Amino acid sequence: MDKKAMLGPKVRRLRRDHGLTQAQMAEQLGISPSYLNLIEHNQRPVTVPLLLKLGQQFGVDLQSFAEDEESRLVAGLREVFADPLFDGSDIKNQDFRELAAVAPTLGQAVVALYRAFRTSRDDLQTLSERVADREKLHLVQTSSFPQDEVRDLFQAHSNHFAELETAAEELWQEGRLEKGDLYRGLTDYLLNNHSVRVRLLPSDIMGYAVRRFDRHGRRILLSEMLAPSGRNFQLACQIALLRHRDLLNHIVEASGLTGDEARRLARIGLANYFAAAVVMPYARFWEAANQVRYDIEILRRRFDASFEQVCQRLTTLQRPGAKGVPFFLMRVDSAGNVSKRFSGAGFHLARFGGGCARWIVYEAFRTPGKIHSQLAQMPDGTTYFSIARTVVKAGGGFRSPPQQFAIALGCDLQHAAQITYADGVDLENTEAATPIGVNCRLCPRLDCSQRAFPPLNHRLIVDENLRGLSPYLFAPPAGE
Repeated sequence: MDKKAMLGPKVRRLRRDHGLTQAQMAEQLGISPSYLNLIEHNQRPVTVPLLLKLGQQFGVDLQSFAEDEESRLVAGLREVFADPLFDGSDIKNQDFRELAAVAPTLGQAVVALYRAFRTSRDDLQTLSERVADREKLHLVQTSSFPQDEVRDLFQAHSNHFAELETAAEELWQEGRLEKGDLYRGLTDYLLNNHSVRVRLLPSDIMGYAVRRFDRHGRRILLSEMLAPSGRNFQLACQIALLRHRDLLNHIVEASGLTGDEARRLARIGLANYFAAAVVMPYARFWEAANQVRYDIEILRRRFDASFEQVCQRLTTLQRPGAKGVPFFLMRVDSAGNVSKRFSGAGFHLARFGGGCARWIVYEAFRTPGKIHSQLAQMPDGTTYFSIARTVVKAGGGFRSPPQQFAIALGCDLQHAAQITYADGVDLENTEAATPIGVNCRLCPRLDCSQRAFPPLNHRLIVDENLRGLSPYLFAPPAGE
């Protein structure tokens, strides 16, 4: 019996939304009420002919109706109950699956409630660290960070915006763009459709800027320090702001962002998304990624893109019917500052501060340019496969040296066999996985020798006569 055809809860919700009894719906579908009852309780699959009848009778989108949404909800519930708050609770993976199947709305409410709790907890911790005098904590007015609001927007859309993908595909048609000569195609499109010329200028004139739009002179000025892939990306980004500003504004306004800074950042992020969709068109990129088994070096050469651009594009392959591996991504600098994060596949990335020192992303700085791989296991037992490599952002000459970052890209263990970098790795031997956590503040692993801070839910024990591998000794959480 095909697991993906077990759509009982969806059928039951559809019937209730239309105010029908089982007998009434069964009559419209031409089946018996007892058979419908078995379907609603996942005792019988929804066959293709029956699915077509549902579409005809009730006007449902068959593709979205048949799509398995439970896996995303199960991943979200795993993230919730991986929190040390639930240590000792006897909650199993089967419990997550049953809740997602029988009461998905309740499961989504649990995830939303936990995210609100986690945001409040992390905000309080951050504020506590920033305020030296705890008695003045009540004087600090809390405010959300614009960049975090924007990250939440992209996270809520699973880093996939179908409207922007369509707009990018239309640009290839309207601009008659050609593979291998994208720069010329984009410059011609800007001139012919927007009366905008492109000029490449020396770095001493551009200064810190890599792209500047001269509205009055109708010119796009690009820095000579940009690599060819960066020039294509910046031109496509400017086309999004010129040609599709209304679409960008529509997505931003519908997102409910609270401040002007957040809305501006979101508009820039969406323009960058459009640019990536132009440089790496969805259908061709998705097909190529599967063909070469997500070999980033091949993909960057084939699409004339940078390593980072390809990694970020891989996280957007969530089109129904043509989905790629659900990746998560993080970018850090050598000081551990996180400048990009996307928590795909249920991987919990810290909202504030750095990540886990045991994670491979920090190892990448030791051997720049080399791709590292790692099996890593979170405290809840979920295992992930990830790769990491350093990337270099163009600087402005000797007095403005290039920036170096490390990019980590990973997925749940169940998808690792699809990735070329996992060849030769014993994916069955999860006992060999490196034990990691979210970060020291949220990690329950008390035996970690690389712990930099005590966990939030443990009381610190100070014993001058005892020294372990870690500088910290802990008492059990309150109530244990």
